[in-house]
Amino acid sequence: MKRNVELVVISDVHLGTYGCKAKELLRYLNSIQPKTLVLNGDIIDIWQFKKSYFPKPHLKVIKKILSFATKNTQVYYITGNHDEMFRKFTDFELGKLKVCNKICLDIDQKKTWIFHGDVFDASVQHSKWIAKLGGKGYDLLIVINNIVNWFLEKMGREKYSFSKKIKNNVKKAVKYIGDFELTASELAIDNHYDYVICGHIHQPQIREVVTKKGSCTYLNSGDWIENLSALEYHNNEWKIFYYDDHKDSLKDDEAEEIQDMDSSELLKIVTNFS
Repeated sequence: MKRNVELVVISDVHLGTYGCKAKELLRYLNSIQPKTLVLNGDIIDIWQFKKSYFPKPHLKVIKKILSFATKNTQVYYITGNHDEMFRKFTDFELGKLKVCNKICLDIDQKKTWIFHGDVFDASVQHSKWIAKLGGKGYDLLIVINNIVNWFLEKMGREKYSFSKKIKNNVKKAVKYIGDFELTASELAIDNHYDYVICGHIHQPQIREVVTKKGSCTYLNSGDWIENLSALEYHNNEWKIFYYDDHKDSLKDDEAEEIQDMDSSELLKIVTNFS
């Protein structure tokens, strides 16, 4: 039975890359019935897109999102840096699907500001080629990490995350994450928002930020590369959904009902942006 959820936010799926956990994301999406679904950037990775690599589970995720939009779910596709090509379609609407750079929602009378967050990243804004090179390096790190974890699982050992280790132990990475969260929160407080929701840094988080000017709740939806996380709002409460904590209760892939576009047509549309 599907769970009814008022609002779901996912980001940094990176469809079209080897690190993307599309099968797991599909199981999660098949388990929920959200009233509103926010795709907060980097859903399709145009930067690293290869025509030779776009597996069926990746296509099924796109079909599932379209399926939501053709039914009773309002879907917002907020553009990020890895899918910035979609920014030329800002404010495009098709049924219940809308492409935008940011959205402002009123959630139970609380002002909510949702955007990807790459606007705070100087490497993306001013040295795009460095950011793209870093993206390829990150993708390679994830591929190597997946191989190592496959062996660890066979040996009955716990999985290990290279990038999490780096983020948690390298001072510059820790400082960057802290600065990112504080900058987003300060801007939200200055503009009288109660919630500010970002993606981009692959670091799931819900925390209160207090400054001399006021306070707000900072939230980050994480990613579907390592953390496999999403933000859910229901019954006046925010929660971080972690796939690993619920995977045993989720059903396997269900048949998709959407039939207005086959996989070859869908892939053709995606490749046109690369």
